Amino acid sequence: MTTAPDSKSDLHYYLQSARDALLWKLEGLPEYDVRRPFTPTGTNLLGLVKHAASVELGYLGDTFGRPSGIPLPWVAADAAPNADMWATADESREQIVGLYRRAWAHADATIDALPLDTVGRVPWWPDDRDEVTLHHAVVRVIADTHRHAGHADILRELADGAVGMNKGNDNMPPGDAQWWENHRNRLERAAREAGGHA
Repeated sequence: MTTAPDSKSDLHYYLQSARDALLWKLEGLPEYDVRRPFTPTGTNLLGLVKHAASVELGYLGDTFGRPSGIPLPWVAADAAPNADMWATADESREQIVGLYRRAWAHADATIDALPLDTVGRVPWWPDDRDEVTLHHAVVRVIADTHRHAGHADILRELADGAVGMNKGNDNMPPGDAQWWENHRNRLERAAREAGGHA
C-alpha cells in the first residue's frame, strides 16, 4: 500500500538539497576563492550564498507577514545595485554562512506553520500582482537556489577543478585527468567543426 505524498516534505527535500549543495561548494577553498569574481558580471561563491539567504528571508518570511528581524542592508531601497551578490571584506564567510543557516530555520518555520495554499504578498512586486501562495513561493525559492547551486558548480570547477553534485555523490562518469582532457578536446573539435572553424 502506498501513501499519499507529503507535499511539504517533498518541497523541503529539494530545497534542502540545493541549500546543502550551495554551501558544500565553499568547503576547502581559501578566502580569496570564495569571494573572487569569476565572470564579467562578478558572479562569486560567497555572494551566491548571501543572495540565497536574502531570497529565503524575503519570499519565505516577509511575504507571509513573518519578518525575521535580521538586518539586510544590501536589499534596502537605498542599497547599491547587486549589493546582495557579493561579500564585503568585513563580512566574514562565517557571518554569511551563519546568515544562510538562520534563513533556513526561519523559512522552514514558515513552511511548517502555514498551509501551502496560504496567500502572501511580495513587498517588492507591483501592487496589482503581488499575491502568491506559499506553495508558489517555495517552488520559486527551490528553483532560484538550484539555479545558483548550478552556478556554484561551475565556479568551483574554475577555482580548483573540484566537481560534483553533493558531498556523497559526485554524479560524474569515471575518468582520470587525461580522460577529461581528451573528452574536452573532443568537444572542442566538434564545436570547431560545427562552427566552420575546423
